[in-house]
Amino acid sequence: MDASQIYIIISISVLVIIILLALYLYKKGNKPTSLTGLALGFIIAGIVFGEDKVIGYSLIGIGVIFAIIDMLKKLKHK
Repeated sequence: MDASQIYIIISISVLVIIILLALYLYKKGNKPTSLTGLALGFIIAGIVFGEDKVIGYSLIGIGVIFAIIDMLKKLKHK
C-alpha cells in the first residue's frame, strides 16, 4: 500500500468514528444543528477533493471554522 491509500483508509476510519459518535450523542438528546451538518459537509468535501491541496485544505478549513462557530454559539446559550 502506498501513502495515499493509507491516508484514505485513515480518513474513512475517522469519518466512521465521527458518525458513530454523532449518532450516540443524537440518541442522548443532543441534536446536531444545521451549522454542524454544514461543517461536516465541508470537511467531507475537503477529503474528497483533497487531490488539489488548495481546494482540499480550504474546504477543510471552512468546515473547521463553522464547527468552531457552532461550538461558541452552544457555549453562549449555556
